Amino acid sequence: MAADERATTDLPLEGRRVPDDAELELIRAWVPNQRWFPAKGAQAHLERLAVIDLPDPMGEAQVRVHLLALPSGAVLQVATTLRSGGGPLRGAIGHLPSTDGGDSGATLVDGCHDPAFVRAWLAAATHDGPLVGDATDMQVLGGEQSNTSVLLPSTLPPAILKVFRGVTLGPNPDVEVPLALSRAGWTGVPRPLAWLTGTWPDGGARPLGHLGVLSELVLGAQDGFRLACDLAGRGEDFGDLAEDLGRTTAQMHRALRTALPVHEQRPRTTATRSAEVRHVSWILRERARAAADRVPLLADRWEAVRDVYATVDRLEAVAPLQRVHGDLHLGQVLRSADDRWYVLDFEGEPQASAADKTRPDLALRDVAGMLRSFDYAASVGGAGPEWVGSARRRLVAGYHAESGQVTSPAIDVLLRALELDKALYEVVYESSNRPDWVHIPLEGIDRLLAPPA
Repeated sequence: MAADERATTDLPLEGRRVPDDAELELIRAWVPNQRWFPAKGAQAHLERLAVIDLPDPMGEAQVRVHLLALPSGAVLQVATTLRSGGGPLRGAIGHLPSTDGGDSGATLVDGCHDPAFVRAWLAAATHDGPLVGDATDMQVLGGEQSNTSVLLPSTLPPAILKVFRGVTLGPNPDVEVPLALSRAGWTGVPRPLAWLTGTWPDGGARPLGHLGVLSELVLGAQDGFRLACDLAGRGEDFGDLAEDLGRTTAQMHRALRTALPVHEQRPRTTATRSAEVRHVSWILRERARAAADRVPLLADRWEAVRDVYATVDRLEAVAPLQRVHGDLHLGQVLRSADDRWYVLDFEGEPQASAADKTRPDLALRDVAGMLRSFDYAASVGGAGPEWVGSARRRLVAGYHAESGQVTSPAIDVLLRALELDKALYEVVYESSNRPDWVHIPLEGIDRLLAPPA
């Protein structure tokens, strides 16, 4: 796979044991209530694709990875352990009665809550260096919307296991990109320590994709969004941290150009530059049209949105496209105990297709995403426009200073258009997932649609 040509230990799906229908029905009933379930408000009509058996090195539980398909074609991963007895267990999915007439039966458990699954995962994974320790004091993190992460503070080095709930064909950017950045020498991303992939039993080596990744844990770190919300709530300025974050973002983009270069197929003549501008403008309009179709309350803003994107049409050129983060916001960064920013979660926007998540894009899109995040932090923390304005100015100043760019009307036009694009995406997302938060991106849209001061 592109992330690692040296060592791949793909987990074949042939020789699998299909679980009993009772086990599958428990999973079908449990999945819709999980935060990471993508089809909110829908019944989990899940079709069983395959099951991977992962031997538990200690033999305490039966460990499996279930691959299930939604009608949309999305593939979900549900890791389970089966433990004998009917007592309460953390992460229990449901109880299976005994098949031999006994009273105890067995409990089906979400594997992310069971050390047996973590042991089995580590034993089957491809490792990029030694790892010592076990999962006895593991801790499942809450609040994630698309994956499940498990802290392993007692391993050496301390690590965090991310289990991908949605599985795609080919390499997952959240493995490919950090691995490439780490090997290129950039230390602003937690180093991947191990990963697990699968292949379909079709007689070849066609990859299913990454099932999970184990990364080095950033000790003593604070979540960027919580940190910003706390400062906003206390009325403390975020400017210094925002400027440093802007510099880190520029460093990441420079490292991405080295680690995962995009080879241009033709010289950037005047004609190709004009074509690139038209392509960017077309994408912005298509995304805006799709957002307006899904959220009717955007309809009365459509003409003003088109006016903003018309300013992009008048640009002479845009920067060359490159690999980017794709969904950069305060919740995707950590502030370490030694006062450094670390960037996480390179999977891209949750609703984007697999192709869109890896497609080269404008680096300023990541800057725009972080600018949008300040509105969220201010709303949660109760800060006013002065707090947001300071954070915005300092982030952009830090980014330009580190990248060597000089701000210009053309950059301002493009950044405004990209921030508007992100805010439209947020309205669609919040309408489906957090209706009480829709006002945050709507207020941002109205600010961006107002004539520049």
